[in-house]
Amino acid sequence: GTGAMSDPYNPFEKELCLTRHALELTDAYEFGIAIATKSPLITRDIDILCSIREHSPVLCKITVTAAEDKLAAKLEPGAAVSSERFQALAKLRDNGIFAGILLMPVLPYIEDNEDNIRTIIEQASQCGCNFIYPAFGVTLRQNQRDYYYEKLNRIFPGENLVGKYRKQFGESYECRSPKAAKLYAMLSEECGKRGILYRMKDIIHAYKKNYGDNQLNFLDRI
Repeated sequence: GTGAMSDPYNPFEKELCLTRHALELTDAYEFGIAIATKSPLITRDIDILCSIREHSPVLCKITVTAAEDKLAAKLEPGAAVSSERFQALAKLRDNGIFAGILLMPVLPYIEDNEDNIRTIIEQASQCGCNFIYPAFGVTLRQNQRDYYYEKLNRIFPGENLVGKYRKQFGESYECRSPKAAKLYAMLSEECGKRGILYRMKDIIHAYKKNYGDNQLNFLDRI
């Protein structure tokens, strides 16, 4: 897997092609791949992903937490806006790649409202997404908290978001949305209607379906 600690399709990847070369090796040694990214650049490598899919599981996860581009641009100014990510998801699905949305972190008091989540589900359905995996909240270590609060004050002046966070979460590492249970119930119902997976065990089962347990054979190939 790639993308857990750093986006494999960062701004340097377009020129350096390090992720593409890694995928070529993954394909050559007949391993599967799981990718998490916020970048539509992943579609550049559809040819290799399709080749890997011929022998091993492929799982592509694109993060989307804001339905509207305007909010996405505010929160993630260095990343692709949501509409570009949905276009990438549609292209992956059009090519038969198992792909869906990482709906996380859903920021309390900013993104944790039903309109935002419903719109993301609707757009995911239109793109043919296989899954949406949610986490309604955010985690904050101390240094992260200070930085995050500074950005909240700058991006959303006059909304007292920092005051709301301090009152609701204090110094907690896990800042779970007060609406998490309600939003999860709504998401499970709406995804169920559309045939979109949302439980991790179901997502894993679906993307590995029809593949044998042949992932631990690297030493046999060198």
